[in-house]
Amino acid sequence: MNVRLDQDKCVASGQCVLAAPDVFDQRDEDGIAVLLTSAPSTEDAEGVRHAATVCPALAIHLTEATAED
Repeated sequence: MNVRLDQDKCVASGQCVLAAPDVFDQRDEDGIAVLLTSAPSTEDAEGVRHAATVCPALAIHLTEATAED
């Protein structure tokens, strides 16, 4: 899985941090999400998928790895 975060779209709701705290954080000054890793662990994958689903700004984009990767 590869994760991309569009900070320009982020509305600082924090849903991603709640869903996957090892992958997302928020800047102190404005609450905009920060991507901690673009290649989350297998253990974090479900939370990252949930974060992408609940993001109100649709700022999280996922690319799933294929069997050939």
